[in-house]
Amino acid sequence: MLELHDVSKRYGDRPALDAVSFTVGDGRLTGFVGGNGAGKTTAMRIILGVLAADSGRVTLGGMPLGDVDRRRFGYMPEERGLYPKMRVLEQTVYLARLHGWAPAAARRNALELLERLDLGERVNDTIESLSLGNQQRAQIAAALVHRPEVLVLDEPFSGLDPMAVETVQGVLADVAASGAPVLFSSHQLDIVERLCDDLVIIAGGRIRAAGSGEALREQHGSERWELLMNGDAGWLREAPGITVVEFDGGWAVFEAETDAARQAALAEAVARGEVVTFTREHTTLAEIFKEVVL
Repeated sequence: MLELHDVSKRYGDRPALDAVSFTVGDGRLTGFVGGNGAGKTTAMRIILGVLAADSGRVTLGGMPLGDVDRRRFGYMPEERGLYPKMRVLEQTVYLARLHGWAPAAARRNALELLERLDLGERVNDTIESLSLGNQQRAQIAAALVHRPEVLVLDEPFSGLDPMAVETVQGVLADVAASGAPVLFSSHQLDIVERLCDDLVIIAGGRIRAAGSGEALREQHGSERWELLMNGDAGWLREAPGITVVEFDGGWAVFEAETDAARQAALAEAVARGEVVTFTREHTTLAEIFKEVVL
């Protein structure tokens, strides 16, 4: 388990992080979301030891995090950091060797990983000759080739097409399934919501919300219901205990003050005509993000 405890960092008079605390659980994918300048990259660099915190501490398994521990980490920075003239396989094997892997094992693991990331046909291409999306996949391979016990990724889905996003999602899910804590930042809230077990929302260097998606919806979300019926659903606007959020002919999204109000609305809909669908609508991460940040 990776934990930050009251970590603070200032650049001159500007606070980048203000008593930041959160946990990345073993075997769990944790999404780290916030706007530009919110403090995500600073927090990640402190975890990796690239920056020193002004105060607070980072622990792994309850123990202070040191340089030896960080050798077991995988890290992908937002900026591209591979050698552009090196070939994809050569670069990936080289990084595995830096982590102590024997040549044959490094090559075997690199080939397997590159194939999994759909770079099998590009292993002899130079990094600079790849498309931006394939460069991003190569960067992810570089972070994973030594089979890290902790994984920290800064914007891993940037520049990826939908098929590549799905591929990378599967790879990251496998890493978490092996028991590794996985922390990644992303501006793509739909991907974070779909992939992550836990979420950390940061703004202005402060943690605004943290926990599982279910817990955050329970704490910050509102319970909404979607009704689609054959006929006009405008009567819902006058139904007791009902607040209509969206409406279009026979379709409506509404909030109910009580279960009794919801049940009464459903019974009224059935009495007025055929109910096509009646489902609970979950609050999205984007809605929670706006609530806690704005």
